[in-house]
Amino acid sequence: MKFVDEYRDPELAKRIAAEIARLSDGRPLKFMEVCGGHTHTIYKHGIEDVLPRSIDLVHGPGCPVCVLPMGRIDDAIAIARTEGVIFTTFGDMMRVPGSKGSLLDAKAEGADVRFVYSPLDALKLARQHPDRQVVFFAIGFETTAPSTAVTLLRARAERVKNFSVFCNHVTIIPAIKAILDSPDLRLDGFIGPGHVSMVIGMRPYTFIARDHHKPVVIAGFEPLDIIQAVYLLVKQISEGRAEVENQYTRVVRPEGNVRALEAMARTMELRPFFEWRGLGFITHSALKLRPEFADWDAELRYEVPGLRVADPKACQCGEVLKGVIKPWECKVFGTACTPETPIGTCMVSPEGACAAYYNYGRFSMAAERDHLRSLSQTP
Repeated sequence: MKFVDEYRDPELAKRIAAEIARLSDGRPLKFMEVCGGHTHTIYKHGIEDVLPRSIDLVHGPGCPVCVLPMGRIDDAIAIARTEGVIFTTFGDMMRVPGSKGSLLDAKAEGADVRFVYSPLDALKLARQHPDRQVVFFAIGFETTAPSTAVTLLRARAERVKNFSVFCNHVTIIPAIKAILDSPDLRLDGFIGPGHVSMVIGMRPYTFIARDHHKPVVIAGFEPLDIIQAVYLLVKQISEGRAEVENQYTRVVRPEGNVRALEAMARTMELRPFFEWRGLGFITHSALKLRPEFADWDAELRYEVPGLRVADPKACQCGEVLKGVIKPWECKVFGTACTPETPIGTCMVSPEGACAAYYNYGRFSMAAERDHLRSLSQTP
């Protein structure tokens, strides 16, 4: 890719959309973009307004901040409030609400909570403060897990014992399986996550095409990437195929990133089960540190509540994460729940579907409402 403009050509977008309309021939098709980054591109650039009305894009559980249950936030706050701890986290986790406030609230009450750009920043803090315990709040899909793995390997090599990781890395494939098994959602295909696929490659998605007969197209994050991915999905369906295709060839390789996968395998292993917001407990869907790294495991070093906490009754993040409802269909969207006063995680995270709708989707939301209203009034 030489220039971003290559992937934002409006005339080319219109031509591809016209071909999508021709191939779909008015057939209603519903595709899930698994990644929250895709959701923001869709609404920032008005992609739904370019595509035919028969194409419906729904949002999946591809935002790692959004799928983390409130109980794990409470666990993180408990560690942050431990005397002598410097608790480090990515910035988007600071305002995620737990049952009794957020990490930002804990910081205001005296806890030493700091945001960092990478786990290596947290390890640097540990070197600078040998008299303090530094904990890194590790979250994310396979995209961010390799950086945590490399940091753990370096911490062990340097024997930095005042550093530990509160591991909350999750894996995308079990979540997709849970969605495919959901009885209240019909999907015709998937726009596969680009950054996750950069690490895990193409092979893990083959079961979707083989066992469920749904096409998958791994896509990049520019507007034309997503429009082309929709075209490839519609083309597969029109030809009676169900395969895994790679639109994001400039970044994703079929085998993924072998060295990143090796680093993850050396430092982490699958948990027997893990709770996801909106999806409940999913087996083998998250990572924990291997026993060899017990000295750097914050879950073993600190006492945490470990309690399951129900979401606020007014919040419908779970339904949004499963693609059952659109964000604006939530009862508190844009009223009680805004980016400034979030109730649910989908409104907090920069990758959250509700934040995307709120920040970019007002005109699309109004158009969708008008469209649904017109359908209901059609005799």
